[in-house]
Amino acid sequence: MKSNEYDAIVVGSGISGGWAAKELCEKGLKTLVLERGMNVEHLKDYPTMTSAPWEMPHRNQIPKADKIANPVVNRCYAYKEDTEHFFVKDSEHPYIQEKPFDWVRGYQVGGKSLIWARQTQRWSKYDFEGPRRDGFAVDWPIRYEDIAPWYSYVEKFVGISGSYEGLDTLPDGEFLKAWEMNCVEKEIQKRIKEAYSDRDVIIGRCAHLTDPKEVHLAQGRGQCMARNQCYRGCPFGGYFSSNSSTLPTAAKTGNLTLRPDSVVHSLIYDEKKEKVTGVKIVDRLTKETTEYFAKIIFVNASALNSNLILLNSVSKRFPNGLGNDSGVLGKFIAFHNYRGTIGASYEGFKDKYYFGRRPTAVMMPNFRNVKKQEMDFLRGYMTFYSAGRAGFGHADVPFGPDFKKENTKPGPWSVYMMMQGETIPNETNYVSLSKDQVDEWGIPLLEIDVDYDPNDELILKDFHEQGEEMLTKAGCINIHKSDSKQAPGLDIHEMGGVRMGYDPKTSLLNGFNQMHLAPNVFVTDGACMTSTGTQNPSITYMALTARAVDYAVKELKRGNIK
Repeated sequence: MKSNEYDAIVVGSGISGGWAAKELCEKGLKTLVLERGMNVEHLKDYPTMTSAPWEMPHRNQIPKADKIANPVVNRCYAYKEDTEHFFVKDSEHPYIQEKPFDWVRGYQVGGKSLIWARQTQRWSKYDFEGPRRDGFAVDWPIRYEDIAPWYSYVEKFVGISGSYEGLDTLPDGEFLKAWEMNCVEKEIQKRIKEAYSDRDVIIGRCAHLTDPKEVHLAQGRGQCMARNQCYRGCPFGGYFSSNSSTLPTAAKTGNLTLRPDSVVHSLIYDEKKEKVTGVKIVDRLTKETTEYFAKIIFVNASALNSNLILLNSVSKRFPNGLGNDSGVLGKFIAFHNYRGTIGASYEGFKDKYYFGRRPTAVMMPNFRNVKKQEMDFLRGYMTFYSAGRAGFGHADVPFGPDFKKENTKPGPWSVYMMMQGETIPNETNYVSLSKDQVDEWGIPLLEIDVDYDPNDELILKDFHEQGEEMLTKAGCINIHKSDSKQAPGLDIHEMGGVRMGYDPKTSLLNGFNQMHLAPNVFVTDGACMTSTGTQNPSITYMALTARAVDYAVKELKRGNIK
């Protein structure tokens, strides 16, 4: 047991797990990070980071056999031949869909921090106050003021590009130089601002180094080159990932032990000590079982996997899952509604173009039900749009001198708009463990029972109506609306199941992400979320994690965690 003892254990090495590791190691704790997937070292293990399409057997396309065998992951926009090694194959890691749910996963050191969309917006006070004001879920046990200093703390280290706008609906952060809108995007912005007094249009905020500072250079990271090949792993470290940033920083302290290929089975509860003492793992390759022990445990396995681990952590004291006296564990799962999109054309500006492949879009903070309930639905949605010129090489002319000339000209401008809708956490949206099916490591398969509700349909309808109206007033033509009807999960923003709250009867975690009934266990990934907001969630996970580690270590030193 002594050889397997650490001060802290972190389950998972993705965005929140990487931050937990960094903070714990920098505070002097000998920390073990358990990752169920393969090891991936920055630069060394990015096999396609500089590959050209003709260097790939299928020219960066996925073969038909793979599409048939793995339909869920093939619906993910980032899954291609150059990135497939960073995605979980459906056929290798099955789960049970009680209702259609596209569970997109990345099992490797770094997790989905290698393949995330990198959009980073702070929550506002209205998001934390929403559940209490509107009477859904439970009240968040924190407010914006509690997390604002931690947003600043992580933003400075991560490197966030953005513009200072002074909006209460989308608070400013610690920003590097913002990306620039192109001419059509600026024209649409101008016309929307002229037509509406309640709608703000700003350039997106994302975890890309536009102007690296010393803190970023010290990590070995450099400026983003706007290549739009991020999901391969960036040779410049231009975007934030655990692999390029937090894990190497943790390793420099000498306090980090990283163990890949470690499938976490459960947390160990000692009935005599009345506390969680460690973690049981199954080696991915050998199937050998090992137990590790620590004073503090952070569960950061990604939202649904964290639910799975805690549900599988049963004991005489907790027969229904760790800390689950309330019966709430696994319930009130929510996500983001991405179903609505709008396309359009824009005439003019044929003498204008733009530089590179910008890694962010123009965005509009939610303008529905912000300060009070106004609509026939709860909450609202963020809106994103971008404008670009059609790709080269599509001119329909006979082969000859004119063929080359016409095919080196950009086509007309088009506009793409999408929604990111908040969904309401419902008790009927839940995950549970299969009673008769296990994976190859002997762990029960996860059953997912999650669906849209009537509120989601009303939000989709409003986005389509308002989006069409805004684009019309902005001078767009050929406007066409679309409902993808995609299953929940494809947004890759699943949240909840181990939610924060004041009352152990209705929540699992307190205001510091500490389990009410297992105080040396902390959960700071998407599972902890009480509601979803309308923003991309990852920067909030990072801030919550840094804050929770600070609290946990102080409590350990005070003797309140033993």
